[in-house]
Amino acid sequence: MKINWGTGIVIGMALFITFIMYLVINMLTDTKFDHDLVTEEYYQKELHYQEEIDAENNAFSLEENISDRRVKDGWIVEFPKNLELSKISGNLNFYRPSDAELDFNIPLELTSHQIFISDKNLVNGRWNINIHWEYEETPYLYKNEIVY
Repeated sequence: MKINWGTGIVIGMALFITFIMYLVINMLTDTKFDHDLVTEEYYQKELHYQEEIDAENNAFSLEENISDRRVKDGWIVEFPKNLELSKISGNLNFYRPSDAELDFNIPLELTSHQIFISDKNLVNGRWNINIHWEYEETPYLYKNEIVY
């Protein structure tokens, strides 16, 4: 039996649509393709974005900024030595882009100029460090992307 060229086009389009539908259904039902939002309050956070930019600029204007580095058993975040510890407040946020369940916050209660984050909290891979802090009522923001 000979197939008309119009029938061939319709069959080809039907196969293509079936293939695309298979891919869509597979992507929606497979758990390895689950992606979390960066934040649940995305639009609310965007309203305060200029404040975030100002806080980051405040941090850049410091003589000595926060630094962080990997050590044998974890990660160290170091605050400038010229700042008085009792006047520093805020929180340190470790954000894991690939898995929201690994995210964690540490409130800043400094007893030294260094904060140690243990290996137990950090899984190998990419992390975003955000430190929102205040010193003498001036907001500061430190951001860094690391690979642990």
